[in-house]
Amino acid sequence: MPVSRPVTPGEDPTAPLDPVRTAPAPDSDPGSASGSASEGAGSLVRSSSLIAIASLVSRLTGFLRNLALVAVLGLAVVNDSYTVSNTLPNIVYELLLGGVLTSVMIPVLVRAQTDDADGGDAFTRRLLTVVGVGLFVATLIAMLAAPLLTRLYLGSGDSGQANPELATAFAWLLLPQIFFYGIGALLGAVLNSKGVFGPFAWAPVLNNVVMLLVLGVYVFVPGEISTDPVRMGDPKLLVLGLGTTLGIVVQAVVLIPAMRRIGFRYRPSWGWDPRLTLAGGMALWIVGYVLAGQAGYIVTTRVAAGADGGSVSTYQNAWLLLQVPYGVLGVSLLTALMPRMSRAAAEGNTGQVTTDLSLGARLSTVGLIPIAALLTVFGTELGVALFSIGAGSGTGASRLGATVAASAFGLLPYAVTMLQMRVFYAMTDSRTPTLIQIGMIVVKIPLLLLCPVLLPPEQVVLGLAAANGVSFVVGAVIGQVLLARRLGRVRTREVLSTLWRTTAASVVGAALAWVVGRLLANGPLDGWPPVGQAWVLLAVGAVIALPVTVLMMRVLRVAELDTVFKRFSRR
Repeated sequence: MPVSRPVTPGEDPTAPLDPVRTAPAPDSDPGSASGSASEGAGSLVRSSSLIAIASLVSRLTGFLRNLALVAVLGLAVVNDSYTVSNTLPNIVYELLLGGVLTSVMIPVLVRAQTDDADGGDAFTRRLLTVVGVGLFVATLIAMLAAPLLTRLYLGSGDSGQANPELATAFAWLLLPQIFFYGIGALLGAVLNSKGVFGPFAWAPVLNNVVMLLVLGVYVFVPGEISTDPVRMGDPKLLVLGLGTTLGIVVQAVVLIPAMRRIGFRYRPSWGWDPRLTLAGGMALWIVGYVLAGQAGYIVTTRVAAGADGGSVSTYQNAWLLLQVPYGVLGVSLLTALMPRMSRAAAEGNTGQVTTDLSLGARLSTVGLIPIAALLTVFGTELGVALFSIGAGSGTGASRLGATVAASAFGLLPYAVTMLQMRVFYAMTDSRTPTLIQIGMIVVKIPLLLLCPVLLPPEQVVLGLAAANGVSFVVGAVIGQVLLARRLGRVRTREVLSTLWRTTAASVVGAALAWVVGRLLANGPLDGWPPVGQAWVLLAVGAVIALPVTVLMMRVLRVAELDTVFKRFSRR
C-alpha cells in the first residue's frame, strides 16, 4: 500500500511503508525514565485530562440516559427489542465507521497535512465527499435489510423474550443514524488530527441531553407500544425512535462550527486520490474485523434472548456501565495518543511509538485496575443502587450489577487491546488487528455456547459477560506478542511491573472495603431498604478502597502516580 513520502536514492518509490525497518526500537531498560519521556508523559496527561473532563460529563449524562431508559422501558421485551435495534447503527459506527474514520483516517490525514502544500485541505474535502456518498448508500442498504438484520440477531423470536417485529420497526427509525454517526466520526478525526480534541469529546453530551428530553416526552405521550400487533404509527414508538436518531444528528451537526474555526470550508471535491487507495485497503481489513466481531455478537444476543427475559438489555447495560471508566480514562488516552503515534510512525520513529505504547498501557493500568477491583466486589450494590427505579426495579437490577462484577476483570485488557490495535493502525497496518479479533472470537464463541449448558437461565448473562472479558485477556496477550515481533522490545516488563504493583494495591483496598461493607450490611444496615443499603455500601466502599489503594501504590512505588499527581497539583 503505497503512500507519499520522501524517497531516498536507490529506494523503490512503490515499496510499502514499513516504519519498523526505518528506525530500530530503543534499548531502554524497564524502569528507566529519561527527561524526554517524563515530558512526554506530562504532555499526554495534559491532553488526555482535558478530554477526560468532557468524557466524564458525556459518560455521566449517558449513564443518566440509560437509567431513564430502564426506568421507562424496564428490562423486558420492549427494552430488549429497542436495544438490539439501536445497537445495529452503533455496531456499524463502533466497529466499522468508528474504526475506519478514527483509527485509519487519522494517520492518513496526518500524512496529508504533512506532505501537501495546502496542509491537506483538498484531500480532506475529497475524503468527506467520498465517505459521505458511501455512508448514504450504506444507510439505504441497511434500512432495506432491516428485517433480515433483526432476525439475524434475535432469531425467530420463539423464546418470547424479544420481539423481532418490534425490533424491525425500531430499526427503520434508528438505522439513519449510520450516516450521521459516520459524518460525525470523520469530522472528529479531522479535528483530532489538528490537535483539537474538545468539540468531538463534548458532542455526545448534547446527544444525551436530547435523549433525556425525548424520554420525558415519551412518558407524557398517551398509550403504550403495541407488540401484538406491532404498529408503526404508535406515537410512543415514533417518539422514541425518531428522537433517538435526532440526538445523533445533533451530535454530528454541532461539529461544523469547530471545523470552520480551524479554517476548513467544505466544497464537494470529486475524483480519486492515491491515499484513498491506502485508506481503502486498510478499510477492507476492518470490514473483516467487523464480520469477525459480529459473529461473536450474534451468538451473544441469540444466547441472551433465549435464556431469560431482559438478558439482552441487562448485558448491554452492564457493558455500557463498564464503558464509563474506560470512556473517561481509556478513550481519553487513546484520543491524545493517536495523532502522536501516527506522526511518529510516519517519520519511522518506532522508539517513540514504543514509548507511547508503554506509557498508555501503564497509565491505563493505574487508572482502571482500582476501578475494576471496586466493581468486582461492589458490582451487585451498584446495580441495585442505580437501576432499582421505575420499570427496572426488582431482581433485574441486582442481576445487572452481578453481570458488571462478573466482567470487571476484562476492563483493563479491553483498554490495552484497543491501544495495541491503535498502534497497528498508526503504522497503517489494519490486517493484524483483524487477525487479533479473529483469535479473540475463536476463544469467545465456544465459551458463549457453553453458558446455557453450564448455567441456569437467570445466570446465563453473567457467563456471557465473563466470556467477553476472557476474550479481551486473550486479545491483549496476542497483541503484545505480535507488537514485540513487529517493533522489537516493547517494554513488556515495565508494563507488567506496574500491573502487579497496581493489582496488589487494588486487591488490598477492595478487600478491606468489602470486609467493612459486610460488617455494615450484617450490622447497622441490616433491615434497611435495598436501595438505601446499596448506596451506603457503595459510598463507604469507595471512601475506603480508593485512598487505601493509592496509599498502597505509593508504598509499592508505582511511579506513574507521580505524573498524575503533578498534573493535579498544577491544576
